[in-house]
Amino acid sequence: MTYGEKAVGLTFNPSGNQDVEEIKFAYAKIINRLDALRNKAASPEVQRMAEVAITEAQTAQMWAVKAVTWKD
Repeated sequence: MTYGEKAVGLTFNPSGNQDVEEIKFAYAKIINRLDALRNKAASPEVQRMAEVAITEAQTAQMWAVKAVTWKD
């Protein structure tokens, strides 16, 4: 698994919800891109910004999954 796939818990989808899978996959791609940026950046500030962006992407992914699985 890629870093992004691990970061979003791509394999955790007990209900088999297709929306959850697609959302997690999309955020995994974003996180992978940010991870690559973080790893190649010479600037500590760019590394920090990429880390913050990864954290915020994980947070957004969790809220998106919550939104598509919400039951009133």
